[in-house]
Amino acid sequence: MTNSRIYLDHAATTPLRQEARAAMEQGFALWANPSSPHADGRKARAALEDARERLKAALGWQGEVVFTSGASEAAALAMAGGGPRWVAAVEHDAVLGAARGATVLPVRADGALDIAVLEARLADAPQPPLVAVQTVNSETGNAQDCSAIVRAVQAAGGRTLIDASQSAGKFPLCATTDMAIVSAHKFGGPVGIGALLVRDLAMLPPAGGQERGYRRGTENLPAALGMAAALEACAQPYLAPETLESLEGFAGEVRALGGEWLSDRLSSPTPYIRALAMPGLSGQAQLMRFDMAGIAVSQGSACSSGTMKRSHVLTAMGLPDAAADRTIRVSFGWTTTRDEVERFCAVWLDMARKAA
Repeated sequence: MTNSRIYLDHAATTPLRQEARAAMEQGFALWANPSSPHADGRKARAALEDARERLKAALGWQGEVVFTSGASEAAALAMAGGGPRWVAAVEHDAVLGAARGATVLPVRADGALDIAVLEARLADAPQPPLVAVQTVNSETGNAQDCSAIVRAVQAAGGRTLIDASQSAGKFPLCATTDMAIVSAHKFGGPVGIGALLVRDLAMLPPAGGQERGYRRGTENLPAALGMAAALEACAQPYLAPETLESLEGFAGEVRALGGEWLSDRLSSPTPYIRALAMPGLSGQAQLMRFDMAGIAVSQGSACSSGTMKRSHVLTAMGLPDAAADRTIRVSFGWTTTRDEVERFCAVWLDMARKAA
């Protein structure tokens, strides 16, 4: 057991940044309801609108922002309107749940949405759909070609919903999309706050008195301030390149031991989420052993990790069941150090050799 734990599950949630904590403390001092018309309420409202504008500026977004309780609520708001809805087969469970009954679009073996299939279906669609796609997959780290997807859908008269939960603060936003989902706790903001970015609010059905009439409930001012501050604190690149340098050599050792480095399969792997399969040991057994070694990793997305359910993402990509069941996810965030990455690599290799 190590003396200090190593946290490498940042795709699930990442630690709160000091800038966000300080901004939230300022928000707690503005305790009045931002929807109240008196002077105290107006002061809170001004701070909320400032957070909204700062969020838009940090993301380079020219449309509207509706603050939500997180990505799941943002997805539900975006999917609440009428008309057909299409989703990629590798979307997060929150989006799949919000789009229940939607048409599921296949992905290729490399994890990319099959744009040729998408264009063919768009050409035959009796009504232009709303198409939802994740910028960076939360289980594999694969990036979709969102610009190409948006062009294809909009050319057919449809609309797009980009789930930017794993990419906001790390990569530029696909600013041509009609809607986008952002989640604060993925980039160092507080848990319990997110946003739906909307090109035109007319795309959404009115749902309540707050957030311009598109959401019910008192606005969470401290969290909104924390979210804006955390996003502004995200540097470019998100992590210094040397932090992850050891992964290149590690990948070669994984292959040499008969393991699978899933980035080899992907159309566009990104640095901050890696999935790998260990020969001879189930993913759940790996999680327990890593935990005993003081390292937090996961098996797929947080909402399904720890269950007996096989990853729908890996299944959609055609990964054999045996390999999928031996796959874990390791994800890196703003607090990750090179020493932590190297420690993970050493523990994985030791575990794999003993399991052989």
